Amino acid sequence: MCKTINRIGLSVLSLFPILASAGCSVLGFSAYPIAHVMTEDTKEILDQTTRCPDVPRELAKQVRPMHTLAPGDELLVEVLEADDLSIQLPADQRIMADGTIDLGRYGRVVVSSMTIEQAESTVQEIVSKAERDSVRVNIRLIQPIHRYYVIGEVNSPGAYSLTGHETVLDALMEAGGLTARASACDLLLARPTSPCSCRVTLPVCYRSITQLGDSTTNYHLKPGDRIFVSRQSFCEEMFAYVKGSQTCERCCKKQVACRDASLIESDALDFVMPGVVEIPPVDPPSYGIDGSAGIDGAPVGTESYQLQDNPPQPQQADGRDRRLQPSSAEDLTAPKNPPRNFDGELNFGELLDGDE
Repeated sequence: MCKTINRIGLSVLSLFPILASAGCSVLGFSAYPIAHVMTEDTKEILDQTTRCPDVPRELAKQVRPMHTLAPGDELLVEVLEADDLSIQLPADQRIMADGTIDLGRYGRVVVSSMTIEQAESTVQEIVSKAERDSVRVNIRLIQPIHRYYVIGEVNSPGAYSLTGHETVLDALMEAGGLTARASACDLLLARPTSPCSCRVTLPVCYRSITQLGDSTTNYHLKPGDRIFVSRQSFCEEMFAYVKGSQTCERCCKKQVACRDASLIESDALDFVMPGVVEIPPVDPPSYGIDGSAGIDGAPVGTESYQLQDNPPQPQQADGRDRRLQPSSAEDLTAPKNPPRNFDGELNFGELLDGDE
């Protein structure tokens, strides 16, 4: 019996040199996993980042610049006005890799690198020329190609569509949250930069965001952003019960409690918008049914909209709201604020249809 045990022990011992030369991966695990470990270069660059960078965050988001169409964007193309009601265009369009969209019997047209207004003018010109009649076309951006990426120790890593409002917390929740092996301190947001240039890495304080509502590192995402969640290091695993509840070095360690939570503004603007947007007059101007002018004595469609929550209301001498009174035999109401697109641009398609 003892001889048998000794033989088994010698056999096991003889396997150690083989395992040492082949690595522990043959057993299904690695002594030092490298898949989701933050590199020393990354840590050095992350430590050089300004503690409070001037970037948009959860309570101070920013709209994107005017969107330029790119392959992969999903568009809705529709004919608004035409004498010939038989004019039909393929409605749902995805810009192909060559930058074109399909207009059916009118052929293909390149719209990549154009703005939505430029694409509308191009398509309208092609269709009007083929029909030898004036045709009005409207193009709407349904789904942009913008993406952001969540990588590392999350339950569902991958690429996700960016609609324009997402923050770091939104991205992590979309990716299924952190795994049990995720590091509580080695999280970052990497913003793409040009080759051979400087790098932008922003620390993410996950526990401050989720437990304290601290928006300092809950950044507003931009197209191409990478959120990386590192795996716990050996020291983190060994001292988890001792240092696991301590604040990370890159995070604020002197949080202050709000004595009266009701004094904190909870209705702050999410997106930074321009103060006033001047709307050019509609040509020809639209008047009331009886030929009278619109509200405030100006043609309907020539007002300037001020982007604020409660714009001043015009009143009569008796203090009543003049816009609630009919301007003629028909009850004319003020045009509503037009909706905004993904890039914050105003969409006047529905407004113009209502005026006409």
